[in-house]
Amino acid sequence: MDEKIRNALNQAYVGEAKASLRLKVYAQKAEAEGYKQMAKLFNVIAFSEEIHGARALRVLREIKSTEENLAASFESEKQVAEVAYDKFVKLAEEAGDKEALLQFSQSKDVEETHAKLYKQAMSHFMEERETDYYVCKVCGYVADGTLPDECPVCGAKKEQFVAFDK
Repeated sequence: MDEKIRNALNQAYVGEAKASLRLKVYAQKAEAEGYKQMAKLFNVIAFSEEIHGARALRVLREIKSTEENLAASFESEKQVAEVAYDKFVKLAEEAGDKEALLQFSQSKDVEETHAKLYKQAMSHFMEERETDYYVCKVCGYVADGTLPDECPVCGAKKEQFVAFDK
């Protein structure tokens, strides 16, 4: 693939992914403010943006076998936790920005947990281990199999977790 096309597709993917997330957060805000139709519109367009991003990934040939996707996801989470968030934490410490420091520190801890979950899934890949997951709505921590009474990363109570049992 031509390098300029590859770069353009990567930019499109990143832009669509960012737009989708931003619109989902906007939808949550609109819903909280009682604007149900605006929330619906934001969610619909977020879904459309996800389709655009998925198409870019397919054209880039980024979607491989589940085993390869799992390995790539593990490496990505490890890289984000060990390199990117380490830099972000240091930057926030140097700037004295406590809010950013908390967000970066907790996200780094959660990214490390994601990497562990992927690594565990890779070792259980062939046996098709089934489990339920619980995600902390405050910091994004993922609990594997058991709903904790309190989030080990941010201290949120178990009522702040969303169950993923599908």
